[in-house]
Amino acid sequence: MFDVSREDITEGPLAKAIVLLAAPLVLQNLFQVVQQVVDTFWVGRLSEEAVAAIGVNYPVTAIVFAVIIVLPGVPTQVLVSQRYGAENLAAARRIVIHGLVLAVVVGVAVGAVTVAFARPALNLLNPGEAVLPLAATYLSTLALGFPLAAMSDVVEYGFIGWGDTRAALYINVTAVVVNIALDPFLIFGWGPFPALGIQGAALATVVGYTFGFGLAVSLALGLRDSLTLTREAASIRLQEFYELVDVGAPIMMEKVGRDGVRLIIVGIVGTVGGAAGLAAYTIGARVSSIAFIPATGLQQAAQSVVGQNLGAEQPDRARRTTWIGVAMAGVGLTLIGAVQVIAPEPLARLFVPDISAVALDLTIDYLIILALGYWAIGAMNLFTAGFNGASRTRITMVANLLKYWVVRLPIAAVGAFVLGYGVYGPFWAITISNVVAAIGAGGYYYYTSNRGMFERAAKEVSDAAPGD
Repeated sequence: MFDVSREDITEGPLAKAIVLLAAPLVLQNLFQVVQQVVDTFWVGRLSEEAVAAIGVNYPVTAIVFAVIIVLPGVPTQVLVSQRYGAENLAAARRIVIHGLVLAVVVGVAVGAVTVAFARPALNLLNPGEAVLPLAATYLSTLALGFPLAAMSDVVEYGFIGWGDTRAALYINVTAVVVNIALDPFLIFGWGPFPALGIQGAALATVVGYTFGFGLAVSLALGLRDSLTLTREAASIRLQEFYELVDVGAPIMMEKVGRDGVRLIIVGIVGTVGGAAGLAAYTIGARVSSIAFIPATGLQQAAQSVVGQNLGAEQPDRARRTTWIGVAMAGVGLTLIGAVQVIAPEPLARLFVPDISAVALDLTIDYLIILALGYWAIGAMNLFTAGFNGASRTRITMVANLLKYWVVRLPIAAVGAFVLGYGVYGPFWAITISNVVAAIGAGGYYYYTSNRGMFERAAKEVSDAAPGD
């Protein structure tokens, strides 16, 4: 049903190609959300401190995964899509091999550093004496799976770049299902397993990574009739490592910078809003993470469509892909936002049934404020796809760093501390920065795409990997 050929992407209706590629990715992202909910459910049966330990790790693991997954993974998708669009299958497969080598190096290095410095790094977040040892145990155990997670995602992104998003779905679902199935056994010691508590939750995730990577390798070695790694693809070329890092490093730095601002925003909200403000912010973050799933899937799909059309020397189709995706994401997120505006209270109570009156009022206001900028988030995701698909990831980096550091953070700080708006300063800063970024990125995309950006990108693809 969701099979998409190279001809569908480079010759067929663009909207259809984007939707068919995006559908499995949307399902994949939904499974990841389910995994987070189930993990929290089981860990919540241990203690409040165990849940807090998981929560403290969120900002840390966000930064870690920006390095171990984004750095080798996203450029693998972009470069594979470009090579495959150019019908240079050997070069596309070779990119995946280089991505795997980079993933091993980065995953092992970051994992070792994490194990060594987990406790002092988490202590900087001041989690308290009861939470710190639990959080450090969880993070140190999770770090054992970093190389596996990085390698699995490289293969997954390789399939996405090839246009086989169903394979990526299978890999992800396998990892999530194994994780969910093992959680109660390893956490509580069901059956023959020892009761490992919060360490068991982390270990279940590591085992899930292991099974996911095992399936990824099996699919890439011939179980899937698309991306198939061959012995010839294992030839190593330093230039291709350079290309991966050149495309991936800006995205990695953007995500690290973005998560840094998010940490500061949480601090501002906690300072001026207390527990009620943090509750509202957390609920808004959880609701919006679910709302953005379609836009994330569309972005990943559009990056492959843009890359393949550039490889096929069809820059005009690459240009139109972005605008079609922007329209789809903008309309879709607007409709989701409308539901959020109409029924914010049920959404708030869905996450926290016994929420206090003060926190409920703040949450309702925040959900409405957030929803006003949903269209902009959808549009920004697709402009990002256009730039990334053309290997212009530095533009994405600059745009997002400006969004977070130049627009969002100053507005949040001034609104909260200077103008006296309290938590409404950070709340409005988030929506305003989303809208400003979408308009700015859209204007720059229009300017540069009409002045030969995609034509130059298509030539660069042709020059980078001539037929082997």
